[in-house]
Amino acid sequence: MRGYKLFTGTAHPKFSEEISEYLEVPLSNSLVNRFSDGEVNVHISESVRGRDVFIIQPTNAPTNDNIMELLIMTDALKRSSANSITAIMPYFGYARQDRKAAPRVPITAKLVANLIQTAGIDRVVTIDLHAGQIQGFFDIPVDNLYGAIVFFDFMNKKNLPNPVIASPDIGGVARARYFADRLGLDMVIVDKRREKANVSEVMNIIGDVAGKDVILVDDMIDTAGTIVKAAEVLKKRGATSVIAFATHPVLSGPAYERIESGALDELIVTNTVPLKKESKKIQVLSVAPLFGEVIRRVYHNESVNSLFV
Repeated sequence: MRGYKLFTGTAHPKFSEEISEYLEVPLSNSLVNRFSDGEVNVHISESVRGRDVFIIQPTNAPTNDNIMELLIMTDALKRSSANSITAIMPYFGYARQDRKAAPRVPITAKLVANLIQTAGIDRVVTIDLHAGQIQGFFDIPVDNLYGAIVFFDFMNKKNLPNPVIASPDIGGVARARYFADRLGLDMVIVDKRREKANVSEVMNIIGDVAGKDVILVDDMIDTAGTIVKAAEVLKKRGATSVIAFATHPVLSGPAYERIESGALDELIVTNTVPLKKESKKIQVLSVAPLFGEVIRRVYHNESVNSLFV
């Protein structure tokens, strides 16, 4: 076997270090700098000729900088004769722009997919894409992992007295139903009407939550408006407690203030995106070992799907 190498960008180096520790493979040497005008400059500091290379780089904020860093690092590795390049993208930026929701708007998720392929990436590994069909934007293999695997373990230890799964909107019903079926729980739906981007209004609760410990399930939390408003309505309908599971803690704008002052009792997230600050209401679960195991399996041509069966 040729062996593989792990490289990290600057988006989330702590996450890369956790993967490195899990695999017992050191992070390879590279320099990522910025010119005075902000241009990204990359130098690969060791030979990668004939090696299978994994670049660990979520494309969280600053999204554009992190995407360019990934593309430029890929180009440097490609020109250094790497055998294959796999992008480990715990968070896939621009995933929310996956369709034409209005006239004369872009499908930016498809544009990013084109950029990734053109740069020379051979495979993408991510987790909980905002829309599963984004996999179809690529002509290369895309492994879309499930964050549910770490949430299930957490839930079993939580031992809530009267739990019920809830979807914070109609679009998340399939994700919530998967949780409910796997945990053997009932499901309710928060019917919400969105007035404009990042602003939402909760309208109704479909299902009974009186006396229940409600578990809201979502793929990401951005401004936290939807989750906090949903928690308020659920509490008004008689819910004993409301906690939320979300894979990607984007948490921009007033998110932290809303979570701290709102009706949500606890927010459980993963470390796909580095938190801007700590909060007593936010608990972080690591998916680095999951990504590490996927890297090992991809390199050895073993099944990835069997991890989730």
